[in-house]
Amino acid sequence: MTIQIWSDVVCPYCYIGKREFERALAQFPHREQVQVEWKSFELDREAPVRSPDDMYDHLAKKYGRTREQAKEMVAGVVERARTVGLEYNMDKAVMGSSFDAHRLIQLAKTKGLADAAEERLFQAHFVLGEHIGDKAVLQAIAEEIGLDGNEAAEMLAADAFTEAVEADEYEAQQIGVRGVPFFVLDNKYAVSGAQHSDHFLGALEQAWRERTAN
Repeated sequence: MTIQIWSDVVCPYCYIGKREFERALAQFPHREQVQVEWKSFELDREAPVRSPDDMYDHLAKKYGRTREQAKEMVAGVVERARTVGLEYNMDKAVMGSSFDAHRLIQLAKTKGLADAAEERLFQAHFVLGEHIGDKAVLQAIAEEIGLDGNEAAEMLAADAFTEAVEADEYEAQQIGVRGVPFFVLDNKYAVSGAQHSDHFLGALEQAWRERTAN
């Protein structure tokens, strides 16, 4: 059974959703027969490589709030992250484009390392405050998760995997994905948002029952 997950590594709820889904999968009796496929999705395709704004100013401008209101919004997300064992350091987050990070994930996908890439990029952005739009940072992350550093550097210097990123985003558009995380189970059932693990588990069980009934 295949689970497709559209996600952006600069989306705080996507990292939370990853953890909630992993908790559900750990309880799923048929987890060894589940294959997860990560899909690219950019929350802001027009984002500069590095924004001059920090997270609070970025959100204040995006939603027409004050900086203090933006901080309150973020505090709620940080608390939710803690419930799944994640310690977000939003003061350190570097805002900017996730496009090259998605190209790296696409490369990692060809080597069976997509999940490792997603995890490390989420950690880089939300926990460590690393700039995931920086090609040198991305190359170091590639090597850390087991990719060939030279291959990653060559990919990042060119436009490789651009079409793969765009194809995922086009597919998302075609099936009506408006926000992430977005999960599609067995090409039948959709789960939108960072739902709690029991919700994911119920969806997994339902999809499995339907699959085995046919």
